[in-house]
Amino acid sequence: MDIYGFYKGEVFEAYEYLGAHLSEAGTIFRTYAPNASKVAVVGDFNGWKDQDMAAVADGNFYELTIPEAKEGMRYKYRIYDRKGNFIDHCDPYGFGMEVRPGTCSVIRSIDGFRFSDSEWMSRRTDCRDKPMNIYEVHLGSWRRKPSVPPENADSSSLSPEEIIAQEGWYSYSEIAEKLADYAASFGYNFIELMPLGEHPCDESWGYQSTGFFSPTSRYGTPRQLMEFVDICHKKGIGVIVDFVPVHFAVDHYALTEYDGTRLYEFPDDEAAYNEWGSRNFMHSKGEVRSFIQSAANYWLSVYHFDGLRMDAIRNMIYWNGQEYRGENRTAIDFLKSMNCGLKARHPSAIISAEDSSSYPKVTAPVFDGGLGFDYKWDLGWMHDTLEYFQSAPMYRTRDYHKLTFSMLYFYNEKFILPLSHDEVVHGKATISQKMNGQYPEKFPQARALYMYMIAHPGKKLNFMGNEIAQLREWDEKREQDWDMLKYPLHDSFREYIKALNHIYLENTALHYDFDPTNFMWEDCNSTDRCVYAIRRKSADGDILTVLNFSDWHQFDYTVHAGEELDISLLIDSDNQLYSGTTPDGATDFHYDGNQLKMNIPPFSGRMFLLKKAVKKA
Repeated sequence: MDIYGFYKGEVFEAYEYLGAHLSEAGTIFRTYAPNASKVAVVGDFNGWKDQDMAAVADGNFYELTIPEAKEGMRYKYRIYDRKGNFIDHCDPYGFGMEVRPGTCSVIRSIDGFRFSDSEWMSRRTDCRDKPMNIYEVHLGSWRRKPSVPPENADSSSLSPEEIIAQEGWYSYSEIAEKLADYAASFGYNFIELMPLGEHPCDESWGYQSTGFFSPTSRYGTPRQLMEFVDICHKKGIGVIVDFVPVHFAVDHYALTEYDGTRLYEFPDDEAAYNEWGSRNFMHSKGEVRSFIQSAANYWLSVYHFDGLRMDAIRNMIYWNGQEYRGENRTAIDFLKSMNCGLKARHPSAIISAEDSSSYPKVTAPVFDGGLGFDYKWDLGWMHDTLEYFQSAPMYRTRDYHKLTFSMLYFYNEKFILPLSHDEVVHGKATISQKMNGQYPEKFPQARALYMYMIAHPGKKLNFMGNEIAQLREWDEKREQDWDMLKYPLHDSFREYIKALNHIYLENTALHYDFDPTNFMWEDCNSTDRCVYAIRRKSADGDILTVLNFSDWHQFDYTVHAGEELDISLLIDSDNQLYSGTTPDGATDFHYDGNQLKMNIPPFSGRMFLLKKAVKKA
């Protein structure tokens, strides 16, 4: 490793040097602890007794080769501060950890797995002019196996195998085919996994990490995660992983005060802690930059992930995410540098930002003054849309332009439209439950909402359970309510989302999101009717979507279509197939050679394909 580059924050492969690496001579342990007075390795291989490490390189790194240390054995670094006190830490660069509540690192190999996805990797793109329909998943609560209660009621004495059996988690390799096949059948072409870095608390969902290079052991080993990604690629599904570059868990066995000083975090508490109570990375330090960007590169390089969704970017743009405190220029500069380095190494990988600020040029190239992300979550669209559908229909004429406002700023960035995990927890209600009215009234509105989402420019993201109209808020300790599919409203909703997603994948007019000539409002002025008409254009045919978000039947609605067209109905959200009121094949519309005229039921939408008519000889 380039030590000077490490200190300058220029290294992207620090994990190739630091951490625990298997070799013919045994396991080579290396760690960075510049302020320690002494560092030792303790583990299964030495009876948890000190084996002192030697200071190497410039004296700030420590190294030791232990022949007896084998794959699967646990270990920690015993780090002594300047006063002679010590704390046993897991390895910041370790490739594995034990199942919680254990806190030890585990020796794991990241070599030897043979990916079979060369064709996928060679044709992978960032989907700028292609469909990107993301299924966001928390692996531990998508599906679970029947749990096996342990004989010993004392959970502190359970073995890792007993903990996993008790929780009913599938391993990465066990769940791969199930999840990839499911996503493909629903018309999703990407899976986005919530953070996989090891974390002590299930309730943190992975956002409070203690292992930035350790795939959580809840679901298996690094090799099994590689197998998961490889299987998804074989089935035509890309895999994005959530990545947290802002903060880390406060647990002292991990990064916190790693060498007896605040090595990774700020020295003062005001800057060191954030709104989640975790520790903020000090992004001005070169060794911290090298750590974070090496972790980002690690997931893309070692596991063949197709992208990273970076969490809480607002908290890097502004001090603790608070705009009044001003910009954090060193963190902004780091984002630019990291994104440039990642894109240079992985040009086709997708780097997206979860950023709730209005900071400009988040998705512009760095050479153009931007932050260098490929995409940004459109949280404004999400909030306005959900607020609109939560309001009673009588107020929707007042709020009509909440649904048109997003197009006033849409071309400022490259947006993903998210209906994510954050919108189905903590008393917010699920997406379908948010719809105004009683149980039967929620389904037609949710169907119309998703048609609006598909018609609106921007890549798509939907959290697991939304596709079956889940009504119970997400709980990371329970699998989705699959038994709801025995009820016709939920089963037909599932079939509707499938059909809608496949229409999205198959029609190129819905893919050119960032070309301003691709989109137009055919109608955004029918305020009293609460009707909207969206047109998406392409050489393969236009998509015209007409949406009625009122609780009234809109008779004789007319919208401009154009001349000499063949018009076909792609989908009607009110079709009886989807528990609507319109018999299959009975949707009424009339084309007079220029205008399209129809009657539209309450809370419904229709999507048409418009093609130039072929003239007969």
